[in-house]
Amino acid sequence: MSAEATLQAPPPLAEIPRAALFLDFDGTLVPIAPEPGQIAVPDDLAARLVRLAGTVEQALALVSGRAIDDLTRFVGSPPLYRAGSHGAHVMGPSGETIRAADPIAPETKAALKDYAAEHGLYFEDKPHGAGLHSRKVPEKFAAMADFAADLAQRHGLACKAGKQVVELVQPGADKGGAVQLLMQQPEFAGRTPVFLGDDVTDEDGFAACADAGGFGIAVGERVSQGAQYRLDGVDEVYQWLDL
Repeated sequence: MSAEATLQAPPPLAEIPRAALFLDFDGTLVPIAPEPGQIAVPDDLAARLVRLAGTVEQALALVSGRAIDDLTRFVGSPPLYRAGSHGAHVMGPSGETIRAADPIAPETKAALKDYAAEHGLYFEDKPHGAGLHSRKVPEKFAAMADFAADLAQRHGLACKAGKQVVELVQPGADKGGAVQLLMQQPEFAGRTPVFLGDDVTDEDGFAACADAGGFGIAVGERVSQGAQYRLDGVDEVYQWLDL
């Protein structure tokens, strides 16, 4: 039996005292797709999230590896906290900027783009970073990750690796940092932070929530090192959140 299989389902949301919710997007609120632009998003997801935020006194944030502009393509601009690019860009519910990291250098993005074209990978450009996806050629993930890690080291950047994806961002731009920053906002202060996510980049969020007296919920089959509970997939996330 895997370590992941030993994790139990979380207690009902209503039983968590003053919960604050941090929700990953891909693999948690929407199923993973071969390319980032191919995800299937419920038409009323934004309205559902706004309603859910009301049940936790607005202590809800989307915390995604996607850029906020990209999230906006799929859910619009609801009055919610949003952290994009793994926490490099954090916005408040009125659209105010809470954090905006420096972009990575154009020559670094060009190196990623050229590598993607040469190896049949998908290049994703973002305001605060850039990524490579290998879902269509999964056998190339290891070499892709090595290339990105070396490029990051040479340019003083952080390399985030997930499910068939790697991304370069500024150091300190991670989901744990996003949680720490958001927990300082009035809506989140003093609450029990709960992070739901499916990928290795969510482990930083799990750890930050645990440090603040909360916990992480791993979504899917990936073995998590830091989550306390587990849900099987996107459908189970919706059921647990009553979304």
